[in-house]
Amino acid sequence: MRAVVALSIAACTALSLPAGPAFADMDGDDASVTRGRALAERFCARCHAIGAEGTSPFDPAPPFRVIARHYEVSHLAEAFAEGIVVGHPAMPAFEFGPLVIGDLLAYLDSLEGGSEGDISE
Repeated sequence: MRAVVALSIAACTALSLPAGPAFADMDGDDASVTRGRALAERFCARCHAIGAEGTSPFDPAPPFRVIARHYEVSHLAEAFAEGIVVGHPAMPAFEFGPLVIGDLLAYLDSLEGGSEGDISE
């Protein structure tokens, strides 16, 4: 289940997207976080709750804040880079380019302190 959760979040933004600094920019600066949120809004929000609260529009899709609390965000980088495939038809398969990974990880990392009531999700 953890692999499915990690893979589903990673699959959301793998398309060729405008991105800022390369993968090494995972320090969570405001611009990187903003770009990461924009990526999530554009490609992931249809299924995942991407903010600090709320439920996912597609019930099986875990909220981003839950993923950020259950996984070491920096450990998701390899999955983002290698390509994500999830074992259900609703989840599209994506492959991440190095320029978007840092921004998405910075955004996920910014959600780690989300609402405490959602830990069980």
